[in-house]
Amino acid sequence: MNVLQKLASPGLKTLSRNGLVRHSSHFVYQPDGKPPVEGPTQKMNMFQAINQAMDIALEQNDSALVFGEDVAFGGVFRCSMGLQKKYGKHRVFNTPLCEQGIAGFAIGVANTGAQAIAEMQFADYIFPAFDQIVNEAAKYRYRSGNLYDCGSLTFRAPCGAVGHGACYHSQSPEAYFAHTPGLKVVVPRGPNKAKGLLLACVKDSDPCIVFEPKTLYRAAVEEVPVAAFESPIGKADVLRTGTDITLVGWGTQIHVLQEVANMAKTQLDVSCEVIDLVSILPWDKETICNSVKKTGRVLIAHEAPLTNGFGAELAATIQEECFLHLESPVLRVTGWDTPFPHVFEPFYIPDKHRCLAGIRKLINY
Repeated sequence: MNVLQKLASPGLKTLSRNGLVRHSSHFVYQPDGKPPVEGPTQKMNMFQAINQAMDIALEQNDSALVFGEDVAFGGVFRCSMGLQKKYGKHRVFNTPLCEQGIAGFAIGVANTGAQAIAEMQFADYIFPAFDQIVNEAAKYRYRSGNLYDCGSLTFRAPCGAVGHGACYHSQSPEAYFAHTPGLKVVVPRGPNKAKGLLLACVKDSDPCIVFEPKTLYRAAVEEVPVAAFESPIGKADVLRTGTDITLVGWGTQIHVLQEVANMAKTQLDVSCEVIDLVSILPWDKETICNSVKKTGRVLIAHEAPLTNGFGAELAATIQEECFLHLESPVLRVTGWDTPFPHVFEPFYIPDKHRCLAGIRKLINY
């Protein structure tokens, strides 16, 4: 294979100065085995599935609004392509570059009964809106004695590693919001989950945040039902059954763990149960604990830093609920306690090699 052939090969990007080929991602996407509901399907990537979900929401409810920075022409990831042309500038529109203002406006229109779908251009930029989301949206029902609420309020936010995002375009901030009663937080692993979760969030009675792994927008492709459907919030998915160890992740990381499960079986003869948590808040304690009680070992992997990452909550609960069933300590394989790096991203993310080393450590404990 010559240089040009290498450059043209699928899954490969560019040659560096030393002649080595850089792989385009740290995971191999694993599509769902079958669509979540019966009926006609269409092959879509994740941003197309999200676009269709917003299209359905706008069509089904005349009060539904889609807004955010640059969404009028489709947004930086093209998720809202064509929606303004179809539904008009009064329902799909750009906002100023002010996340706090986007959140405040979203809370206001949701309180009037409208369905608000607000886009934060990157999850890294959601922090200026933090006060509005955790102190206003999340508490509105409680502080009004259930007279008012922010139901039908959904924030979409692209998150996670993308290969070149560095510290302002790669973060995974789900744990910050998981500490806030009154919110719901979900992370899809692909097109079907993205569509189903977004439609469920739009109709939910509490404000929701959908963190969308941006590297999956184009890399994730599945057969997606054309009709509207909802994926349950608060329910984890067991993607692979096993007997020796439980692997728990969400978003992009679930594809890393599925590849790791294959490697563990081939190299170590270890049977892994792979669970996609799907929902960060609320999270499915029953499914996780039942699996750990069966396998006796658990590895939790996420891209966010180790300290106070959401894996810590899982680990604490597993220790409380499954202590007498554990054959080894709960192990977390995560990002490091540093800002998200640029050129050192391959060393930061919990890739298959780090996760496999974790499995080996648990089995040999």
